[in-house]
Amino acid sequence: MEQSQSVQEYYGKVLSSNKDLQTTACCSPEDMSDELKTMIKNIHPEVIEKFYGCGAPLPPALKNCTVLDLGSGSGRDVYLASQLVGPEGRVIGIDMTDEQLEVAKRHEKHHMDQFGYSQSNVEFRKGYIEDLKAAGIEDNSVDLIISNCVINLSPDKEAVFSEMFRVLKPGGEIYFSDVFCDRRLPASFQEDPVLLGECLGGALYTEDFRRMLMKNNCLDYRVCASSPIEVTNKKIADKLGPAKFFSLTIRAFKVDVEDRCEDYGQVAYYKGTIEGLPHIFDLDDHHRFETNRPLLVCSNTAKMLSETRFAPHFRIEGDLSAHFGLFDCGPESIQSVTTDSNVGACC
Repeated sequence: MEQSQSVQEYYGKVLSSNKDLQTTACCSPEDMSDELKTMIKNIHPEVIEKFYGCGAPLPPALKNCTVLDLGSGSGRDVYLASQLVGPEGRVIGIDMTDEQLEVAKRHEKHHMDQFGYSQSNVEFRKGYIEDLKAAGIEDNSVDLIISNCVINLSPDKEAVFSEMFRVLKPGGEIYFSDVFCDRRLPASFQEDPVLLGECLGGALYTEDFRRMLMKNNCLDYRVCASSPIEVTNKKIADKLGPAKFFSLTIRAFKVDVEDRCEDYGQVAYYKGTIEGLPHIFDLDDHHRFETNRPLLVCSNTAKMLSETRFAPHFRIEGDLSAHFGLFDCGPESIQSVTTDSNVGACC
């Protein structure tokens, strides 16, 4: 059976709710903000019940943004994003599974009324995340792309990332949660419907992921959250052998950055103006900004803060006129996360 067809079968017919999953890979514990915990109470129970995800890939400061959810399933994250972008924003969900799309679309009016909107700001389209052009997503049209434990299911991950950067606006962001592995897995794992459907058989090898981003001129990305995945199902664990799996939340921006963190003596100040975050803003798992407290940053971090939607919320002092060598940031790749879950990606 073709891989995409196998995934459609698993999520459309084999699983009736997230209680049917045989591992926790697709439903790892989430560290949701208080704001999201409140918003999720507004979402229809059936949408929650048929949700399969491994994180909470919804960053702040989304008012009036256009958001694209890849593999939107029953629509949980679309309806969360709907509340975050507000009535003037827009959220598009792309999914290939008819049964999931039917659930998401059926509850569209319920959520419009629940959120107090005069018209719906969400749209669900059937399509493949490897070919967003066929789904009508234009070049440079999206502020934020989210995805929740879906990219691992794709048979052509390089095409997925290429499409992401095509449709993303300059300064736009990719923010996604998915399952990663510390090694390349045998091709046969992707032919096993259970291993694939449980989000393990197609898990991204961390270094291959880095190389895919580099091909799209994305030379720096950040780990925002990480946690190991324990496979407690003995039959599945025996198939997987010694491979280690991790649920990671990643962010990357469509900005011109370098492949190493460079020191130009720049300092960043968070103004405390992002709604719901008056005191602290976390860019990633190792950059915590306290309001009005100066923090030395590399040039890549400075660009992530000054050339994106976060620009109004930060003051950057210094320029690129004087270079002081490499910025003392730490590990250079996501691979380090597979041995120490407390460290980050580039710096």
